[in-house]
Parts: sequence; structure tokens; C-alpha cells
Amino acid sequence: MDQTLSEFGNVFVFLLLGVVFVAGGYLTARMLRPSRPNPVKTSTYECGEEAVGSAWVKFNIRFYVVALIFIIFDVEVVFLFPWATVFRQLGSFALIEALVFAGILILGLIYAWVKGDLDWVRPTPSIPKMPEMPASKSTSQRD
Repeated sequence: MDQTLSEFGNVFVFLLLGVVFVAGGYLTARMLRPSRPNPVKTSTYECGEEAVGSAWVKFNIRFYVVALIFIIFDVEVVFLFPWATVFRQLGSFALIEALVFAGILILGLIYAWVKGDLDWVRPTPSIPKMPEMPASKSTSQRD
């Protein structure tokens, strides 16, 4: 029990030193930097261009969906790198395991493709409507 408390104590000291280090950096920067706000400094700045219009402009969600899909597959490829470095020592089981992993990734890609998340511009659905019958024909058919 005593050994467990000392291990938790080590983690606590490490976290405490991390917080002190970050807070010390912020406090040192705050003391050393000049603070002279003016309207030019506090204005909105985007890539060297003056801001035009409202910041509440609706962006196409496709940008974010494609970026998220890229990040997901990019991170998954990172998991293949350690496997590739020790491939010869692991044998055929590792090959089968990597093929299953790649198969799951390919199924995810196919799912995103079929769902239409990779299409840059999704076509708008057209809902067919029944043509309305004129009122005179409908009353004559009831008689």
C-alpha cells in the first residue's frame, strides 16, 4: 500500500511541477510584455485582409467533414508505422492483423463514400409530387 501511495505521489508532484511551469511562463510573459491596446490591435484580422461583413457567415460543412475524415485516416496510418518497424519479428499473425486493420479502414472509407460525405457538393434531393386534379373533374366523378 505504501508503494502505491508513493507512485501516486510521484504523479502528483509531476503534475504540480507542470502546472507551476506553465503558470510561471504565463506570469513571466505578462510581466515582461508591453500592454498598449489600441483600436488597430484589437480589430479583427484574417490573413492580412480587412474583415468584411459579419463573422456569423455560414460555411459549407463539407470543409469540416473532409478535414475530419482526413484526420481520422491520417491518425490510423500512424498506428501502422510501429507495426511496420517490427513486421519481420512478428510473423504471419501480424500480417493478418494488419490486413484486418486495413480492411476496417477500407470499409470506413467505403461507408463515407457511399453515404456521400466525400462528395464536395451534394445534390439536392427532389421529392416528386402528385399533380392536383382540377376541382371540376373531381366533383363530376363523385356523381
